[in-house]
Amino acid sequence: MKTVHIIGVPLDLGGGRRGVDMGPSAFRIAGLGERIGALGYTVVDKGDLPAPIPETQELRDERKKYIRDIAKVCQKVYQAAAGSLDEGGMPIVLGGDHSLAAGSVAAAAEWAKRTKNLPIGLLWIDAHGDMNTPATSLSGNVHGMPLAALLGGEPAELAKIGTFSPKVDAAHTVLVGIRNLDEREKVAVRESHAHVFTMKDIDRQGVASVIEQAVQLAGDGAAGIHVSFDMDVCDPSIAPGVGTPVKGGLDYREAHMVMEIVADSGLLTSLDLVEVNPTLDVRNTTAQLGTELALSALGMKIL
Repeated sequence: MKTVHIIGVPLDLGGGRRGVDMGPSAFRIAGLGERIGALGYTVVDKGDLPAPIPETQELRDERKKYIRDIAKVCQKVYQAAAGSLDEGGMPIVLGGDHSLAAGSVAAAAEWAKRTKNLPIGLLWIDAHGDMNTPATSLSGNVHGMPLAALLGGEPAELAKIGTFSPKVDAAHTVLVGIRNLDEREKVAVRESHAHVFTMKDIDRQGVASVIEQAVQLAGDGAAGIHVSFDMDVCDPSIAPGVGTPVKGGLDYREAHMVMEIVADSGLLTSLDLVEVNPTLDVRNTTAQLGTELALSALGMKIL
């Protein structure tokens, strides 16, 4: 069994609502490390990376709020996740807002290129596309921009993390669960040529069919698959503790089916679980769900 490294990232600069800095603690309170250990993995909790809070920072640029500070945190995420992969571990990065993926995905991409000379596959499981740029974003919130940066665009401060750009190929990038895009972002998503499965596709085809296709698209010809899982992809009825809830998301079994099929593929290299906001949650429900989903991704068997 592989070693799992837990990396907390209390990053609370990328979104418009405070509280996601407490997400890593919520996962630990839910028993994430202990429960992964019970599956037979060796678990090393690396603790939390340092991240500043908005009250101590200058906003600087309304088009990409706190971008310099976010980029510094993402650089630390990149270094920590890369270190885990080099040690033969599987980094599970706990957020914090989704901008942290600019660092975690960069680490997985560099590991894939350096060790196997192959791209990394990326499953971006999210209600949102996160492909806005400073030029298109209506809010300037950077948690809506990391995938644009990973595909080689703006913001440049995130795109330049690591040693090459773009970090991921559109051909190996699959968005799943999408249901809330800005009008200009719709254009960006279409023009990116990344694969997209909306909630409408899941409703029509069934979640198993969609995820099997997604895994094949992301993983075929790749060194493995990085899963970046935003908890707001789940319906607010089962994941109330997120900053940007959108009705009509994955239900409990659909969310687990996503992770179970990823586990069955044997391709998972690394995992993000992001956007848990305990200040909006009910009795830690969302972190509990995220913990259960991590267990499914790591191969917990029903029978």
